[in-house]
Amino acid sequence: MKYRVESKSDFLQVLGSLPHEVMLIDNTETDWYFDSPEHALAAQNKSVAIREMEPSGIKLWIVKGPEADRCEATNITDAKAAKSMLATMGYEPYLLMKKVRSIYFVGPYHITLDFLDGIGHFAEFAIMTNDESLLAKYKGELEQLAKQFGLTSKDLEHRSYRTLYQLRSTL
Repeated sequence: MKYRVESKSDFLQVLGSLPHEVMLIDNTETDWYFDSPEHALAAQNKSVAIREMEPSGIKLWIVKGPEADRCEATNITDAKAAKSMLATMGYEPYLLMKKVRSIYFVGPYHITLDFLDGIGHFAEFAIMTNDESLLAKYKGELEQLAKQFGLTSKDLEHRSYRTLYQLRSTL
C-alpha cells in the first residue's frame, strides 16, 4: 500500500522510535520505460522498465501488470545491453523517471520511502508472501503499521509513480 507522506522528517522520527533494519538509504533509481510505437503494452495495462540504482549498483529488468499488484523483477548485469535488446525487439523508451529511495524493515514488513522531484514523498508498506490466504490479515497489519506513522486511508495513493510522473509532465 502506498501513502503520500507530508513530512519526511516526521516519518523518520516515527521510524526511529520503532525497532527496524536499514536496507538502503537515499539510493537513486533511474527507470527507463519502454513500449512499442503503438503503445501495445500500455493498452494491455503492462509495462517494462530497466532500472539502474546508485550507489548500490543494482540493475533490474521489471515487468508490471496486467493486474495492479503484479510485478516481476530480475537482476541483470548490463543495463545498456538490456535496453539495446528491447530496441532490437521494436520497443522504444517513452519515459525516464528518477526517484530517491530508502528501504527499511520493521519485523516482517518492508517500508519503502520514496521521493520523486515535483511529485513528493511516498511510503510503501508491503510484505512478500506466496500465500494468498494471508493477504487480508497482512493488509490489516500493514494498515495498523501505517497508522503508527499517522497515515490513513485518506493518504493512500492508488496511482502508479509512472502515472503520477506522466500527469506531471502533461501539466
